Amino acid sequence: MQSTLIDVKTGSRETVHDLTPHCSAFLREAAAGRDGLLHVFVPHATAGIALIELGAGSDGDLLAALGDLLPADDRWRHAHGSPGHGRSHVMPALIAPYATVPVLAGEMALGTWQSVAMVDVNVDNPVRQVRLSFLPG
Repeated sequence: MQSTLIDVKTGSRETVHDLTPHCSAFLREAAAGRDGLLHVFVPHATAGIALIELGAGSDGDLLAALGDLLPADDRWRHAHGSPGHGRSHVMPALIAPYATVPVLAGEMALGTWQSVAMVDVNVDNPVRQVRLSFLPG
């Protein structure tokens, strides 16, 4: 298995950050035309990985839905950091901190409109790490 850790700057706003170019670049070297699996993992208690269409409004819709499901208010028992920070610790139960994507001939076998994205509603951490791992078939 080959693995690498990348830093992702998310800033101080809730974000859906496109990881697809990072994944493709990693696979060019790690997979080198082979089949296998790409595993994407965010080692943080307050972020997740989603396979979602980006750039057509879906990313904003996802953040709006998370805002409706997990409001940034004072209801959360986990209550340090920014207002509503506790919701960030609940979010990975809805959007898992990992995803596994089939790799065929060195490229992700994503659907036409799918992208690999990190979902981060924690505005207290402006830099995240993401682990990309390739397991050859």
